[in-house]
Amino acid sequence: MRLMDLTRKLDIKSLLAKKSHFLFGPRGTGKSTLIRQALSERFQVIDLLDSQTRLRLLQNPSELESLLWKNQMDGVVIDEIQKVPELLDEVHRLIEKRKIPFLLTGSSARKLKRTAANLLGGRARMAQLFPLTYFEIPNFDLGRYLTYGGLPSVLMSEEPFEDLIGYVNTYLSEEIEQEAQVRQLGKFARFLKSAAISNTQQINYASIGSDAMVSESTVREHYQILKDTLIGDILEPWRESKKRKAIQTPKFYFFDIGVTNAIVTKSSISPHSDDYGKAFEHFIYMELRAALSYQRIHAPLLYWRSVNKQEVDFVIGDFIAIEVKAKERATMRDTIGLQAIREENVFQKYFLVSLDLQRRQENGVTFIHWKEFLNLLWNEKLLVSSF
Repeated sequence: MRLMDLTRKLDIKSLLAKKSHFLFGPRGTGKSTLIRQALSERFQVIDLLDSQTRLRLLQNPSELESLLWKNQMDGVVIDEIQKVPELLDEVHRLIEKRKIPFLLTGSSARKLKRTAANLLGGRARMAQLFPLTYFEIPNFDLGRYLTYGGLPSVLMSEEPFEDLIGYVNTYLSEEIEQEAQVRQLGKFARFLKSAAISNTQQINYASIGSDAMVSESTVREHYQILKDTLIGDILEPWRESKKRKAIQTPKFYFFDIGVTNAIVTKSSISPHSDDYGKAFEHFIYMELRAALSYQRIHAPLLYWRSVNKQEVDFVIGDFIAIEVKAKERATMRDTIGLQAIREENVFQKYFLVSLDLQRRQENGVTFIHWKEFLNLLWNEKLLVSSF
């Protein structure tokens, strides 16, 4: 199997038929491969990782128009747009002048934010590319995925953990050190490890600061760097519960399970362990986040926890509440959080997703095996009123 043989769920050709787009995604998720696979040869690609091209356009952004083909063009791809954010003014002008779609890719939004770059004022929409999902991987192996994650190059590798270690080192050197995101890389590396250890959990800024030997304010800044460089994202709590007071503290999830494991040098995960349970929850989070993005469903993905420690792993809009258990036999005891949130009378569906093969309905909760749940999700049947 080759990377080019994989079919991705993100349909950028259809997106560009409607409007120009920014396409963001962490390094290694396959943006360049997807572009070659999905777009015609009449899309011109301008690669800002090419030093000569980047230097020319840094010196004079107006040179962009002279680089464009004069005819037979379906659109333009500018790869790694954050390298020359000044180009966005020119892109804005060319969208108006030449009426051609642009695809602007990037592995970090931080430089665009810092420079207050022109984000094209509604002339371009946002899309994201995530690691490979269950639906995109032939002969999906859950155990391997929970250990090594879904980066395409790692999936194909004969030494996946070595490649993951290399990925983490590249992130620290290229995304952080080269762009001078932090003054002391050693402290950031300690923070990164502490953040990975507490992945999927509520963020305790003081505790992580103590472990990394940095201030709480620095921890908050470092989390923002992780978010801006697309290495992870904040999962906010659902705060609308009326019958039980909700916790206000967010959680943090890294963008890929394998990268998270590599940060803490965890090369294997034992079934039935706490690490396996956390990784399984992380896996379902990644699937939900990717599916919502690719299907253009603009409903918030949140979690809920009461001050009395009743918890539901994920809620989506006012549609679905989802609890995740890495158990081969799920019971009603596993639905305590779901039963509590049901009393709010907000959500339409309640799922307990597990390794249990027996699908059943008990007390308003659907017990469902993870494969069946993800098939519903990726076949776009999960968020409709009935299926």
